[in-house]
Amino acid sequence: MNNFVLDFEKPLAELQQKIDELQSLSSSNRLDVSGEIKSLTERLNEMREKIHASLTPWQRVQLARHPQRPHTLDFIEQLFTEFLELAGDRRFKDDKAIVGGFAKFNGSPVMVIGTQKGRDMKDNMMRNFGWPNPEGYRKAMRLMHLADRAGVPIVTFIDTPGAFPGITSEERHIAEAIAVNLRDMFSLKVPVLCVIIGEGGSGGALGIGVGNRLLVMENAYYSVITPEGCAAILWKDRAFAPQAAEALNLTARKLLELKVADDIILEPVGGAHSDPAKAIAEVGKAIAAHLKQLAKLDGEELKRQRYEKFRAMGTLLIAPAAAETDRPAPAKKAAAAAKTAAVKTAAKTTRAKSAKAK
Repeated sequence: MNNFVLDFEKPLAELQQKIDELQSLSSSNRLDVSGEIKSLTERLNEMREKIHASLTPWQRVQLARHPQRPHTLDFIEQLFTEFLELAGDRRFKDDKAIVGGFAKFNGSPVMVIGTQKGRDMKDNMMRNFGWPNPEGYRKAMRLMHLADRAGVPIVTFIDTPGAFPGITSEERHIAEAIAVNLRDMFSLKVPVLCVIIGEGGSGGALGIGVGNRLLVMENAYYSVITPEGCAAILWKDRAFAPQAAEALNLTARKLLELKVADDIILEPVGGAHSDPAKAIAEVGKAIAAHLKQLAKLDGEELKRQRYEKFRAMGTLLIAPAAAETDRPAPAKKAAAAAKTAAVKTAAKTTRAKSAKAK
């Protein structure tokens, strides 16, 4: 796990290995290679900045899925105190893919909820690899209703490839569970702040994502479908996932441009996994700033703002009809021919009237 390296990070890993070898050689043989180490370190930092300044959407998707990226419980541990986890949906069972409970943020009570992935195979099996079942969404909504009655803000952390698509999930009505969450989250009278910390896949993300603010970490993504799923449908081949990622406009920058996201939380150079503590701290600053703004609104204003935010998404603007000068060449020719024909017809009519008068 500690040696996990993405394809585009391999040059960085090779350079880091050389630096580690020189440091080991220096300490074991008492050789002074500090100059070489400094030169290679500067080169490594420059290369890292260059690579991460021009990441493709597919590379950002890979970073969002990095196994060492901080998960919901990591954020809860560092940013919140007195976390009291609550379990179960009171209908079927507890879903470990979604965690939540009351906690304190900067000394004030909040309800924190999030999707949770595992760190190893055993943990991932328990967390269902971050794919929530219907009972997970019902648990999340139960906790949100508790927060609404208690009058405390809700903070959700989103990191899931989507809702679990298995037969058992369908038997327990996964679509209905998500639909109820979408409906009921619009009725909450407390601030709802949603943060996408990794993957934001489809309805699985939206099921706990109807908020007054949507914050997206720099290398996270939010999409109606995963790039692989999109590629399998459009090209019948998952190998086209990079092209699908480009077309889906799923990166933080695009989401902000499209007014789906309200803010981007910058990550350390190299991604959140390169310095988890710093990445989490930046998220904490953003949460504090937005909760302070939302605290000024009353319950009805929060409901209205949340509704208007989602109603404004996907607005279609129809461009006015092109002026004659903007028409393509074939259209210009057709218009000119029609005009000439009209002039000739008018001239013939005039001559005929003149001859008849004589």
